Amino acid sequence: MSAFARLVARDLRLALRQRADAGMVVLFFVLTAALFPLAVGPEPNLLARMAPGIIWVTALLAVLLSLERLFLADYEDGSLELLALAPLPLEATVLAKALAHWLTTGLPLVVAGPLLALLYNMDAAGLPMLVLAMALGSPSLSLIGAFGAALTLGARRGGVLIPLLVLPLNIPVLIFGVAAIDAALAGLSPRPHLLFLGALFLVTLVTAPLAGAAALRQALE
Repeated sequence: MSAFARLVARDLRLALRQRADAGMVVLFFVLTAALFPLAVGPEPNLLARMAPGIIWVTALLAVLLSLERLFLADYEDGSLELLALAPLPLEATVLAKALAHWLTTGLPLVVAGPLLALLYNMDAAGLPMLVLAMALGSPSLSLIGAFGAALTLGARRGGVLIPLLVLPLNIPVLIFGVAAIDAALAGLSPRPHLLFLGALFLVTLVTAPLAGAAALRQALE
């Protein structure tokens, strides 16, 4: 566990040295969401109905921005080979990098989400559910993204391939994340949708590190 914590801390320190990358993700999230009112019009009720879907879609697109560099820097400078030879299992390495990615990318989006919801005139009663759904679903985005980044490591135009691989796998998270917020706004129980989000998180928590480690071993051969 100490080796796992040190790896997470290392990636967080590297992310703090490149604060512009994390800031760019949040800025992209805000600017992309701000474009929708310009396209569909300023009608408050329409924007309020669209708010959950827009926030989730823009969050998903923002997460994609930072996935290419998840393993690439370590791969290029040889650090990834040392990590593969370290006592820490490669599956734990993938999990540590996914955790660091969520802390620097997913968590800021969870914080920014309610602010965008208020701009879209979404009912304040849905804000707690928005935060809960994003907090429960966004780790799955980072875990699936880690698998996609590992699978395309070393490939030509890997940055183009990652969205093609990751987006279809993220559709269930998107569907149930939006459905949970819509249910709360409609006065219905969001519990089934939250349970599905939790189940998706548990599945990706187990499968993504295993699949990502296998992809990394293939890339290092």
